[in-house]
Amino acid sequence: MQRPARLLAAWALSLLATAALAQEQAPTVLSGTLAKVRESGMIAIGYREASVPFSYLNARKEPIGYSIELCRALVTAIEDTVNKSLAIQWVPVTSDSRIDAVVNGQVDLECGSTTSNLERQKRVAFSPTMFVSGTKVLVKKGAPIRSFRDLAGKKVAVTAGTTNEKTLRDLSQKFKLNIDLKVARDHAESFALVKDGQADAFATDDVLLYGLIARDAAKAQYEVVGDFLSYDPYAVMYRKGDAQLNKVVIDTFQVLAEDGEIHRQYKRWFMRKLPSGESMNLPMSAQLETIIQTMAVKAE
Repeated sequence: MQRPARLLAAWALSLLATAALAQEQAPTVLSGTLAKVRESGMIAIGYREASVPFSYLNARKEPIGYSIELCRALVTAIEDTVNKSLAIQWVPVTSDSRIDAVVNGQVDLECGSTTSNLERQKRVAFSPTMFVSGTKVLVKKGAPIRSFRDLAGKKVAVTAGTTNEKTLRDLSQKFKLNIDLKVARDHAESFALVKDGQADAFATDDVLLYGLIARDAAKAQYEVVGDFLSYDPYAVMYRKGDAQLNKVVIDTFQVLAEDGEIHRQYKRWFMRKLPSGESMNLPMSAQLETIIQTMAVKAE
């Protein structure tokens, strides 16, 4: 009885091993975004028109920037996963429209300067952090504004749909500053309000303020002042609940961190000259350095 029992057990184990091997070798059935782009041969990328140097238009009206390059790497990884070359459909989005564009399927990846926070994570998914910023204030040089308390009674430009808008509203209410918020469609319009004298200051993420100044070669006319008023980790945004796409994004970011590509793109966009001829000369923060190192360790 012992021998047949051993043979039966060995046979059962052999069947299990064969089934496991077949499962490994069987092609994965694509779902969600991966199935969509495989069928259409196209992937839609949401970009910003004035989020310098993350996602903005060059002189030829083409999307360029740090976020755009990282998203191009994601597209390559998605092409490898679905085993098909994909055409990129560029879709302009604003701070106010970007989340709905992802949720409604208008864009597959939103590649701009979007803060990943708990409130937004209820509706959409985010890649690992690719930049760390925070709200500061841009003013004309010589303006009597050095901190948020100096904004009392002032006209302050903010961009619709940003975390900065909420930050300024909360500060104004908490400290009874009576700030007159001027809400614009995008960062370029917010900056224009200060240029034209329609606003005393523009509040948004400090890196975007430095980017706008660099793009306009306007370091002699404007400055960024005050302490950080918020904490804003940037990430690529995509649809929530898409397990296959989420795995591709997470795995790709880990590889980009491990092989140094994130550092290379950072140097290209934050340390070297932009197409405008100006350089932001903004070294990587210790926070972001640590985040990328942690990503790289997970990839090993």
